[in-house]
Amino acid sequence: MAADYDGTDEFRAASFTGADFTGASFRDCDLRQAKITDSWLVDVRMSGLVENFIVNDVDVTAFVEGELDKRHPERVQLRDMRTADDYRAMWGTIERLWAETVVRGERLPAPALHQRVDDEWSFVETLRHLVMATDKWCGYMILDKPMPYHPFGLPQPGVSPADAAALGIDVDARPLLAEVLEVRGTRMAMVGGIVDRLTDHGLELECPRLPASGYPEETYTVGRCLRVIMTEECEHRRYAVRDLAALEADPGLGGSTR
Repeated sequence: MAADYDGTDEFRAASFTGADFTGASFRDCDLRQAKITDSWLVDVRMSGLVENFIVNDVDVTAFVEGELDKRHPERVQLRDMRTADDYRAMWGTIERLWAETVVRGERLPAPALHQRVDDEWSFVETLRHLVMATDKWCGYMILDKPMPYHPFGLPQPGVSPADAAALGIDVDARPLLAEVLEVRGTRMAMVGGIVDRLTDHGLELECPRLPASGYPEETYTVGRCLRVIMTEECEHRRYAVRDLAALEADPGLGGSTR
């Protein structure tokens, strides 16, 4: 039986020679400054924050970013945001793209929307996570609500069920797509209300809180928080579109259902 190493730092600065990692899975791991030499990387898939990524002495970072920008031009629009009008336009793009994506998802059989592809979040779980992200970065941070969290929200991996429950979140909930979309609609309206009233000066206003205990003591402005949630929206839609394509090709795709 394969071993699991969760939350460990025992491999920090470790050296592996002649080791067999066939079929190994690394999730939410810190691989900064990792060096892989004279090894076989065949049928390898990687995703995450990619910077200074050198493959056979070639920095492929710009190529990867450029290719993603071609496929998802909203990434460029997101990076170029400066003014309140830019933020409004970006949110309009996000609303349009997600509306198209939800319509696409609704064409699939209902069980497929709870199906995980390669053990990534299902379509419904992705929408639940965006509920949580909006509650955190907009409800909690910008609107200063002490407990804005909906029970259907889904925290990022690594948050314990006990910590989630302390926020009023039920990680074991199994809501239907329609139920999640109803909650999601209220959260998107929340962001829409913020950006509708936004001014250039308002972007620089400081939020009174840290996102959670343990975060660095630094300034979080309204603009910074909105950029976080809009990045979440864009990136998780990218993942959702990727997995919808796989489910459209094979609605009974193997993997866990949640």
